[in-house]
Amino acid sequence: MYQRILVPVDGSETSDSALHEAIRFAQQHNATLRLVHVIEDARFFESESMIDYSTLQDMARRSGEQVLSRAATAVQQAGLTAETDLLELDGRRVENLIVAEAKRWPADLIVIGTHGRSGVSRLLFGSVAEGVVRGAHIPILLIRGE
Repeated sequence: MYQRILVPVDGSETSDSALHEAIRFAQQHNATLRLVHVIEDARFFESESMIDYSTLQDMARRSGEQVLSRAATAVQQAGLTAETDLLELDGRRVENLIVAEAKRWPADLIVIGTHGRSGVSRLLFGSVAEGVVRGAHIPILLIRGE
């Protein structure tokens, strides 16, 4: 069954809902959780002389560590443990990085939140969850936001 569950977290309410569902699933199936947060690549600012790229990356890393810490605390409060990891884009798309991490770890299941955008909003913002579904080699559990 599903013993290794990858949960991408970003600190949003939708992500938190997915995390809580993954926790319930892990409790029922005695599964291992791996929480990942993707650090956005700020290198596109590098050509601007007024912006310090290393400071931006440090801020992104600290923010990601806080998101992972809050998620890990929720897991611990449920009586479970979880591995955590910050993933850096390095020019890749978020969804491709999540799929690659699921293969590398290797996960049996990905639990991810989806905002359920449609129309122009979906066109403008895209959908990481949809990209994960299209690229994943394993089952995905999508948790829809409110």
